[in-house]
Amino acid sequence: MGTFLAVRPSPHTEGQVRGVLAVSSNKGGVGKTTLSTNLAIYLRALREDLPVAVVGLDDQKVIDRMFALRELHPGDANLKHGWAQRSLDSVLQLGEYGIHFVPSPPDVSLLKMRAENPLTLRTILEHTRWDGIFVLDTKSDLEALTRNAWHAADRILVPVADRSSLEEAGKLFSLLERGRLPLDRARVVLTLADRRSRAGALPLVHELSEEIRRRGWPRYDTELSRSPRVESLNSGGGRPLSILHHARGTAVHGEMRELAREVLRDLQALGDGRLGREPDVLWGRRLDRVDRPQRLTGAVGGKAHESRRRS
Repeated sequence: MGTFLAVRPSPHTEGQVRGVLAVSSNKGGVGKTTLSTNLAIYLRALREDLPVAVVGLDDQKVIDRMFALRELHPGDANLKHGWAQRSLDSVLQLGEYGIHFVPSPPDVSLLKMRAENPLTLRTILEHTRWDGIFVLDTKSDLEALTRNAWHAADRILVPVADRSSLEEAGKLFSLLERGRLPLDRARVVLTLADRRSRAGALPLVHELSEEIRRRGWPRYDTELSRSPRVESLNSGGGRPLSILHHARGTAVHGEMRELAREVLRDLQALGDGRLGREPDVLWGRRLDRVDRPQRLTGAVGGKAHESRRRS
């Protein structure tokens, strides 16, 4: 495996923001990865003392291409190795814009087989020495790795761009209820909002907002506009470019800044008692002592450290 920069975050200081954000939608094309990566960059820009790391739970390599400072090779450590070690300490890399990231696995099918217990990722993050924010970019599905992200997250951001993605968001909220997760853990984010598109007498974005309100789903106030300039930042096979550095002057630039501020305030309001007690039954299956992930103490990835527990 390749050699990686050791992660040694600064000590926890007063006013430090900590938490786990997951971006999840069963619908492709709603700007999920664009939201994940750029939200991380804006969070870091707003708080330069705040460590931010992005973890992609798929094998599309967009995060690798956006943040890697050097060419990644097949033998380099990636998420698969961190999953096996039950800690991301040895696989986190410092990347572009001061963002840390975990290289994507070559194939997530084997990783999904190791994610049957929905609390595994939560345990992995608890035992990673990281006093900042994790942003989890999920695959466009509702399967095992995505459900692991839901259980690990303090907030789940659910992008909604049209009626189809609105209905897919409904499936997500239904599954959260089935998994005995609080529905207010999730927040809808209207993305790719085109205020020129109309649904009858009203713009489509207004119709979507009204339907979200009618269904009682929590949401962030900030809406992210559709922008051809922003969409061009991810085109081609080269390095995806950030909105912050390459789309100044667009409406989305200001909207991303406001959304990042909303998220920071939200995480600060959550405080230290974020996730609460684990339920005894998840997805219709009772978790006894055999099922639960082991609490790791002592040596992890060759380094001894104490487990960090969430209350």
